[in-house]
Amino acid sequence: MRGPRTPRNVKSGLGFGPTVHVTHLECGLCGTRHDADKLHTVCEKCGGSLLARYDLGRIAREHTPGELESGPNNLWRFAPLLPVGEERHRYTLGEGSTPLLEVPDLVRELPVNQVWVKEEGLNPTGSFKARGLCVAVAKNVELGAKAFAIPTAGNAGTAMSAYAARAGAAAHVFVPEDAPAKILMTLSQLGAHVTKVKGLISDAGKACADFVKANPGVMDVSTLKEPYRAEGKKTMGLELALHFGWEAPDVVVYPTGGGTGIVGIEKAFRELNLLGWTKDQMPRLVTVQAEGCAPVVTAFDEGRETCDFWTGATTKAAGLRVPKPFADRLVLRALRASKGTAVRVSESEIDQGCARLARTGIQASPEGGAAWAGFEKLVGTGWIRRDDRVVVFNTGSALAY
Repeated sequence: MRGPRTPRNVKSGLGFGPTVHVTHLECGLCGTRHDADKLHTVCEKCGGSLLARYDLGRIAREHTPGELESGPNNLWRFAPLLPVGEERHRYTLGEGSTPLLEVPDLVRELPVNQVWVKEEGLNPTGSFKARGLCVAVAKNVELGAKAFAIPTAGNAGTAMSAYAARAGAAAHVFVPEDAPAKILMTLSQLGAHVTKVKGLISDAGKACADFVKANPGVMDVSTLKEPYRAEGKKTMGLELALHFGWEAPDVVVYPTGGGTGIVGIEKAFRELNLLGWTKDQMPRLVTVQAEGCAPVVTAFDEGRETCDFWTGATTKAAGLRVPKPFADRLVLRALRASKGTAVRVSESEIDQGCARLARTGIQASPEGGAAWAGFEKLVGTGWIRRDDRVVVFNTGSALAY
């Protein structure tokens, strides 16, 4: 039976010099190239999301998978595949290197043999958002940014504020007025300037955009509205490849709001395939959303390339309450290119998913509970097969709720 390899103990230093292999930024929609040595948000031609492109041939010549295995015990172990050149800007709070946890008691009840939970709740600030904001803050500070703004349901704002504090930059956070009290308290402790906005994350996004427009020196790090959050999220895919001995698992089940994780994981395996470090492998990517806010699932089921705005979005999983992902085209494209799928779950199924994971000691966020519920649905339909190696993402800790 194939399974993930347990990474050996690693060094605590950063381990890689000040080389950066990014050649340019490329629009994910129209393909327009942009200078990677300048600050950018979205494509200057069409307004699409920009993606970092690398000199993969040079990386393959100068680095090996073994180097990455013995690198630092944080996401900077993947520095050759990340955009930050100077070591002094590779800020760290210990993000990444999260465990793959076996859940034998839960698997015993299901017709599937190999399932792991990727426990992202152990990241700094309690969620996977630490990965994306770590790299986004680091690279944009390296390029000259001194202040950041973000709309958030909570976890992204906490992560951005933490890394801005680490970098000595200002943080401006825009949250729906019903954001969890614990998150608001944490934002205050981190020194962020917090603005409560009536409505949903989409309304917070509009307020953030207005603020950035009125304050040109502030960098907007909204989901996929700048190039580098996706690079941080990419490290989730890189870690899976490392865990599985530079192979891809068969299925990755992922709770999806803005969709940066889906885009990042797909990008990770595409780059590894081009490097020759994996063998033309891509996990089947699964988006899980709540019934009360399922724009990606609906668009996927209807065969569309974009999502409609979801009116009246509601779910206890705040990170999934995104009425229309900005990079919906990229998310849907990644699902289809990977031969993946999309599934919606009810609020009661989210609760049941959290309860099942709690039986194994995993304190899952509602988003993680949704992912587990979606996984069980796909096992029930036979879409996930008995011998598939499946990774279910718990993207955050219940302690933040």
